[in-house]
Amino acid sequence: MPRLLQWITGWFDGQSGQAADRLPVRVGGTEYRRASSTPVSPPGVDQPLLWVMVALLVWGLVMVYSASIAMPDNPRFAHYAPTHFLGRHALSLVIGAMVALLSFQLPMAQWERMAPWLFVVTLALLALVLLPGAGKVVKGARRWLTLGPVSFQPSELAKLAMLLYAAGYMVRKMEVKERFFRAVLPMACAVALVGVLLLAEPDMGAFIVVAMIAMGILFLGGVNARMFLLIVAVLLAAFLLMIANSPWRRERVFAYLDPFGEEHAQGKGYQLSHALIAIGRGEIFGVGLGGSVEKLHWLPEAHTDFLLAVIGEEFGLVGVLTSIVLFLWMTRRIMHIGRQAIALERVFSGLVAQGVGIWLGLQAFINMGVNLGALPTKGLTLPLMSFGGSAILMNLVALALVLRVDHENKRLMRGGRA
Repeated sequence: MPRLLQWITGWFDGQSGQAADRLPVRVGGTEYRRASSTPVSPPGVDQPLLWVMVALLVWGLVMVYSASIAMPDNPRFAHYAPTHFLGRHALSLVIGAMVALLSFQLPMAQWERMAPWLFVVTLALLALVLLPGAGKVVKGARRWLTLGPVSFQPSELAKLAMLLYAAGYMVRKMEVKERFFRAVLPMACAVALVGVLLLAEPDMGAFIVVAMIAMGILFLGGVNARMFLLIVAVLLAAFLLMIANSPWRRERVFAYLDPFGEEHAQGKGYQLSHALIAIGRGEIFGVGLGGSVEKLHWLPEAHTDFLLAVIGEEFGLVGVLTSIVLFLWMTRRIMHIGRQAIALERVFSGLVAQGVGIWLGLQAFINMGVNLGALPTKGLTLPLMSFGGSAILMNLVALALVLRVDHENKRLMRGGRA
């Protein structure tokens, strides 16, 4: 493993690009200055962040195997081998790592130029998935495009595309960021367009994440507090209206409030009630790896949305707290890299890094809140850990961009070019 990490960090020491000449925005009071003398050369990338990423990926691979090993006992998956989901997840990790390594080689200036085009491509894919015959329907939702033996979920790409587009948009609108109609309204229309396509699938969870990414970048980019609060109020009203006008969403909320109630335990509250039973069985130290009972066809989607419940049952409170600490540390580190880039007058790079922190931190928070019964049930995976090829691919590409930002920061701080 140390040799693998050494090879990866060496590969990450890629070609230099052009530094962006931008004005700094919110830095949080922290100053970073270029050293006047030549410092000792720092590593090419943030190694602690890389180690945490690898730890989450490896732990996720183990837990996906543990949560899915008994699935062939179900008639629905009778033709699958016990290692089917393990093999698919491992393949997703390999493909994701390869694409992430390639993504790292592109300078952030190149990503800034590509951002509008990537956003347009994403809109086309979100529209394509809704066409009969093109989109694959699973459990009533049309969210996947079939590409030979694999499926791709455009909503995962939408998170990355919105992040890059919003960061580039704020850099372009830096001079008019205090004007609602010239700065905020066009961005709101872009989010609304993506939201309409996502809700048509339907995928409200992805829309929530996309909206939060855009809002976070607007705020970090310098939009004043009054406009930001107005956006928050509008989004909250929109979400409440969607829940009020959707009977099955209302049922989910009522089931969340009383998952063990007689009218919910075998209906909309079934997943949550069994997730809570799994976490309760784990107590402090868990029942041991592979010892989960709830994964034996009691807890639906144990290897995807409810992987944390299996972690809680097999590793107990210690396992859940370890997951929370790792994600908290990773999010904090990513935000630090973003602030550092902004202090070095690289606004686009800084907003991209902080946007990734918002994305992964928020999605992990929602997934954990759902598993612990703190939030209504919502179909969002645990980043880097849950089974899902599209999500793993986009998570790794996003983190590769963060490592690229950190790499360029370090080159600037030792007197080089980004």
